[in-house]
Amino acid sequence: MNLNYRSFGAVLPALLLGACVSTPKEIAPSSTGTQTPTSTSPSSSTPNRGGRTPATIPPPPPPPSFANPTVMNLPGLDGVIGETAEQLTRSFGQPRLDVVEADSRKLQFSGSACVLDIYLYPKRPGATPTATHLEARRASDGFEVDRVACAKALRGR
Repeated sequence: MNLNYRSFGAVLPALLLGACVSTPKEIAPSSTGTQTPTSTSPSSSTPNRGGRTPATIPPPPPPPSFANPTVMNLPGLDGVIGETAEQLTRSFGQPRLDVVEADSRKLQFSGSACVLDIYLYPKRPGATPTATHLEARRASDGFEVDRVACAKALRGR
């Protein structure tokens, strides 16, 4: 196959330049009589082309309504599940982390035995968040450990 590189070299710049061309904007007359470009958004008063309805942006979704938290129900977690942050601090000492997001809260307690993350959520709108879930892991490698044993170990330090 014999390609004519000269004609290809002449066409290539035209192709590249054509890729840079944008769609034209509508021209509206200005008060001085000269024409200036205007933007064509769905809210503009310029007539649309082709009789089609322009695409519209849907309104943002409504803010999420309150969702009741699922409360963990494991034997041996009494004194943890259902407790407030103040009660948990009295039981486990000062938390290593205290993270607040909107109406939820995460307290993290740690010791040589394990790390305990306790999640607090309000049970109804405007209520004080209480512990509804917890997770436990080894501090050394993050491997999951028994939640009840971790809570007992940290409470007895």
